[in-house]
Amino acid sequence: DLHWYLKMEARSAETALLDGIRVIDLSAVVLGPIATMYLGDFGADVIKVEPPEGDMMRNNGVSRHSGMSSIYLELNRNKLSVCLDLKTEAGRDALRRLIPTADVFVHNMRVPAMERLGFGYEVVSSLKPGIVYCVATGFAQNGPHALRPAFDDIIQAGSGLTSLGGNAEDGPAYVPSLLADKVTGMATAQAILAAMVRRLRTGEGTYLEVPMLETMTAFTLAEHMGHMAFDGDDGPAGYARLLSGGRRVVKTADGHISMLPYTPRHWCAFFEAVGRDDLNKHYRVEDRQSLNLNIGKLYTEVLKIGPSRTSAEWLTLCEDLDIPATLVYHLDELPRHPHLAAVNLFRTFEHPTEGTLRQLRPTTLVNGEAGRVRRHAPCLGEHTAEVLREDGFTEDEIAKLVSGE
Repeated sequence: DLHWYLKMEARSAETALLDGIRVIDLSAVVLGPIATMYLGDFGADVIKVEPPEGDMMRNNGVSRHSGMSSIYLELNRNKLSVCLDLKTEAGRDALRRLIPTADVFVHNMRVPAMERLGFGYEVVSSLKPGIVYCVATGFAQNGPHALRPAFDDIIQAGSGLTSLGGNAEDGPAYVPSLLADKVTGMATAQAILAAMVRRLRTGEGTYLEVPMLETMTAFTLAEHMGHMAFDGDDGPAGYARLLSGGRRVVKTADGHISMLPYTPRHWCAFFEAVGRDDLNKHYRVEDRQSLNLNIGKLYTEVLKIGPSRTSAEWLTLCEDLDIPATLVYHLDELPRHPHLAAVNLFRTFEHPTEGTLRQLRPTTLVNGEAGRVRRHAPCLGEHTAEVLREDGFTEDEIAKLVSGE
């Protein structure tokens, strides 16, 4: 009804913190699109400029129809798709005419390739003085790897992340998540927002470069600097508590849980509750240093006790003792997670070409309200005519661009 509609529109306005900000997004795959997804979630108008073949991620993942994969659908909500062939003068001219309407220009191509297309920083900033220009690179452009290609696996390996996984038999292993892309995407969105604050205060633009290798190395070493933090110390890098594998998932009588007694008080209460107060004395858990030194042995004791109770019984005990704990959820179970279900993280909606879809809503709450998906992930070139018409292109010009003449 009208009251509900007006209420939803008011909520949308409250959470659209970037309302009126236009982003021209030439990025593809995961890193750039997840960065601009965050901007779109906060209300920015994100114009996703795609080549005639579309973003390659349109065909990675599960699909009902070609070009609309599960990954693409998740990363490209709240965007408009404009299809331009930048290999043609007509396509480049169209983009040059769009740039003056934008506040932000984003890409994750190698810098020389973008400059060859004619959209390096100097050109773009001359077309729109004060623009925030952001390039997400594989490697900083002042280093010897500047021109190398970079993908998530390469950055995981180069940043030390893969050395933390695997085992003695098989060696290092990749994290089974596009972690480097996603973390660098968050850093990219953060950098753009910081530059926009400066622009709104001063009117000045900024050239931003967010390199994947450096970003992920800093991310990995945040807790793993170890002895490297002290100049002249020859001891190893790494956070010993994590590298020793002290904490472990606990097998119960009917499944698995994550159970995390953390403080000396937690450990004392836990062992008392299960009738093993002798372990408190044996490992001197009241002493923080002794507790840390024996964490692997303590979890070995927990693993022995785990099968004596069901997961539900352990969760009840942990709740009574204020010990952090959770069931171990498989990916397919997450929509049924009681907390995620209660906060409506997963929402279904009707996509004009893909039918009923399930999607995660924006997660940040603004004044207590969650943002909403204002626009479905677009089909390739879905908004080409709409955007170009809005920016003064004639119907004849639009027809020629769409037809590729």
